[in-house]
Amino acid sequence: MAGGRMGSGTPKFKVFDGDGVYQASCKELEACAALVALYGEGSTIRWGHAKRDTLFTQGVDGDAGESYDLVVMHCADVLDRRLEATIRARKRGD
Repeated sequence: MAGGRMGSGTPKFKVFDGDGVYQASCKELEACAALVALYGEGSTIRWGHAKRDTLFTQGVDGDAGESYDLVVMHCADVLDRRLEATIRARKRGD
């Protein structure tokens, strides 16, 4: 995931403003970070459209305006934890 980019094709990351209104799709997490910094408190980066897909919430998980890199690392950590949980669940047969 070089530079927070997920490759070609349809953008996987979604940005929602603080009111939960869908605003944009992005291929790069850095672009998402810039947008949530712009939209402000409560805006989110999601891997999909559902609230359960939230990777980062502005003002809760940090301040995107302070460091886009920290947002990218936070999102990567969340995705890693979810992948590990999915793998564990499959091994258990859930």
